[in-house]
Amino acid sequence: MKQNLSLLFVFITNCIIAQITITGTVYDKNGPLEGTAVYFNNTMVGTTTNANGEFSIKAKEGKYELIVSYLGYKTINYPLNTSNYTAPLKFALLEDENMLNEIVIRKTVYDNEWKYNLIRFKQEFIGRTELAKDCKILNPKVLHFEFDAKNNVLTAIAREPLEIKHTELGYKITFDLESFIINKNYVTYLGYSRYENLKGGKRKQRKWKENRLKAYNGSFTHFYQSLIKNTTYEDGFIVHQFKRVANPEMPTEKQIKRARELVKLNRSRINFSKEIKEPKTNLDSALVILRKTKLPKFKDYLYKSKVPVNEIITKENGTYYLSFENNISVVYTKELEEKAYILRKAFSKFRKALPQTSAVIPLKRPIEIDKNGLMANPLDVYYEGYWSYEKLANSLPIDYVPILN
Repeated sequence: MKQNLSLLFVFITNCIIAQITITGTVYDKNGPLEGTAVYFNNTMVGTTTNANGEFSIKAKEGKYELIVSYLGYKTINYPLNTSNYTAPLKFALLEDENMLNEIVIRKTVYDNEWKYNLIRFKQEFIGRTELAKDCKILNPKVLHFEFDAKNNVLTAIAREPLEIKHTELGYKITFDLESFIINKNYVTYLGYSRYENLKGGKRKQRKWKENRLKAYNGSFTHFYQSLIKNTTYEDGFIVHQFKRVANPEMPTEKQIKRARELVKLNRSRINFSKEIKEPKTNLDSALVILRKTKLPKFKDYLYKSKVPVNEIITKENGTYYLSFENNISVVYTKELEEKAYILRKAFSKFRKALPQTSAVIPLKRPIEIDKNGLMANPLDVYYEGYWSYEKLANSLPIDYVPILN
C-alpha cells in the first residue's frame, strides 16, 4: 500500500512539473484592459484579464497560439513555445480603427437577401452533417455579408466573435472570425476558437462522449495523429497516391472565346439540341467546343496504392512534415458516408453508402504538422471529398483526448 501511494505521489508530482503557468498583462494606451479574452487557440484553455489587466493560464509543455482578443481592438496571435517562455508576457492592444472599413459604417439590413446569405454561411461554416443539426449560432446578427455578383463571391464579416452552442457535442464555442469567403465552389475561412463544456447530466455526458468520438474518428486530425504514431493502417485508413493533370479534352480559353463569338453571331439560326457526332461546319465545331466546357478541368490518375507511412510524413529536427509527392486519397474504412453527403449536390441520386474518402491537395510546401496533428498553416492544403463536407460542427478542440471506454 505504501508503495502504491508513493507511485501515486510521484505521478501527481510529475503532472504538476509538466505544467507551466503562463502569466502576463494586457493594456492599451489608457492603461490595463479588464475583461480581455486570453486563450490557446482551438482549445478549452483560456481566461479573461482582471481589473489590473492581468491573466494566468496553466499549460502543458509545447507550442501554442496564444490569442489575445478584445472587441474593437486588433487581435494578437502570439506564438508561444513553453521552452522559451519568460514571465511575464506583456501585450499592448491597438484600436482597430479600420476594422471592416466602410462596412462598419454601413448598416446591415436583415432582409431576405441577408437571410439567404446566412443559410449559405451556415452550410459552409457549420456544415450539413448529422452533428450540425443542433449546432446553433446564438448571435447571427453580428454577421454582415457582401456579395460580388459579377465574380460570384460571398464574403462574411463578423462585428463580434460568434457564439455557438453545440448541443450534439456538448460545447459552447466562441469563434473570432478573421475571414470567410465563398468563391464559386471554393470555401476558405480563418479564425480563432475557444471551447467550453456545456453542463449536463450523466445521460447527456454519455451522449457527448459518444458523439465526440464519432467526430474524431476518420477526421483529418485523427489521420495526421495516426501518421505521427505510425498506426495509420491499423486505425482504418488506406492511403493512395494520385497525380492531377489538365484534362486534354478541355478546349483552350482562346478556342472557347472564338466559339462563343461565332455562336453569338449565328444564335438565331442554331439548333442547340442538335446531335453532332462529326462537325461539318465551323458552327458545328463551335457548338462541340462549348459543350466540352462542361467537362472536368482536371483528370486524376492513381499510380500508387497503400502508400507507406514513411513516404507520407517525415520528421526533421523534431518537426513533422507531410512529404508525399503530388496528392493523396485517404479512405477511412471504419465509417460509411452520411446520406446528406451522398445527396449534397443538386440532382444527386441516392446510392449505396461507401467508406469515407477524402483527397489532400497541397497548395504550398513544406507542410508542417505539430504533435497534435494540426497544420502550422491550415491554408497549405485543400481538402476534397468527405473532409470538405465536415465543417465546424464536426470539429473538436486540439486538447480533446479520445476516450474509447
